[in-house]
Amino acid sequence: MNLTAVRLGGRPDLPLLVLGPALGTTAQTLWADTAARLAPDFQVVGWDLPGHGTNTLVPEHPVEVADLAAAVLDLVDDMASGLEVPTFHYAGVGAGGAVGLQLLLDAPARVASAVLVSTRAAPGDNDWAGRAATVREGGTAACLDDAARRWFAPTFEAREPRRCAALLDALRGTDPEGYAVVCEALARFDVRDRLGEVAAPVVTVAGGHDVPAAATGPREIADGVRHGRAVVLDGVARLVPAEAPEAFARLVRDQVLGPSRDTMTVAEVRKAGMAVRREVLGAAYVDRAMAAATEVTRDFQELITEYAWGGIWSRPGLDRRSRSMIAVTALVARGHHEELAMHLRAARTNGLTVEEITEVLMQTAVYCGVPEANIAFRIAQQVFAEER
Repeated sequence: MNLTAVRLGGRPDLPLLVLGPALGTTAQTLWADTAARLAPDFQVVGWDLPGHGTNTLVPEHPVEVADLAAAVLDLVDDMASGLEVPTFHYAGVGAGGAVGLQLLLDAPARVASAVLVSTRAAPGDNDWAGRAATVREGGTAACLDDAARRWFAPTFEAREPRRCAALLDALRGTDPEGYAVVCEALARFDVRDRLGEVAAPVVTVAGGHDVPAAATGPREIADGVRHGRAVVLDGVARLVPAEAPEAFARLVRDQVLGPSRDTMTVAEVRKAGMAVRREVLGAAYVDRAMAAATEVTRDFQELITEYAWGGIWSRPGLDRRSRSMIAVTALVARGHHEELAMHLRAARTNGLTVEEITEVLMQTAVYCGVPEANIAFRIAQQVFAEER
């Protein structure tokens, strides 16, 4: 099965965020406003369900949610042009959320995190077979009134008449057979007994104006996965990205990149910094350093944790491999040999190979000086010998 990619903004060098649509919507109408707010931080790509939006192909055979998930992986791989297999973050609504849940199960090494909106792990009380029969008989126009009641909070149409009209027009323009095929796939979708397999962090979202039964699905997922959190957003119903793009973009950004420093307390920055410090330098090393702190050095240790690790190493702009290369270079230049040994070990923890570290040190010979690099190579040899 082929799906069509819809590029919604952002540069290719930014983290990839894949957005899945709700049944009866298109990537453009559902996600455009949220994507515009996320584009400074992500490469944002949506996709359309069969018979929806840019995807005019409708399968002639039954489709499973697992088939759609596999097609999303193919789409992402095609974007990579045969280079390294990319990991990505995911957000989806309804049917798109079910596909995201399937991706978390079928490709756990590929999906780094997920935000699932109005999503269930099983059909629940939805009459998917009845809805499929309705659209086959009367077209998707037969669903318009019901969709408007389910999709939008009571004040949304008055506040955003154009956005509301665009979403309903997208439903009206959806191929009835494509809509029905997805309904039948959702009717057969049930992964409740596998939720405990999901290891990636997951946030589930329900709208405060959605029907009460709809909130049970997101809560069940959040409780069932290993690292789940359930959020209810007030003032919206089911199509949260369209109704509250600012709030939803903030939620996605916080889930993937962590809370903005503008909204973090000093204690939260220090806590985030301690987590990164332990991951990079090793928990045992950090624990020894903190245990050895005295009345004279305790405030300094907290400064390091908050300023260096919470303020710099926790920033999303560079990966840890890059930060290690920069740190090693700076320490060679300044002649801080004890710190250099520590950060050479950290560089190995962060995934740099011995060959890559050697190239970094060769570069420092040119720009920092041969004597400084000579000492650095001696220290590196000692560090690498410890690994044997």
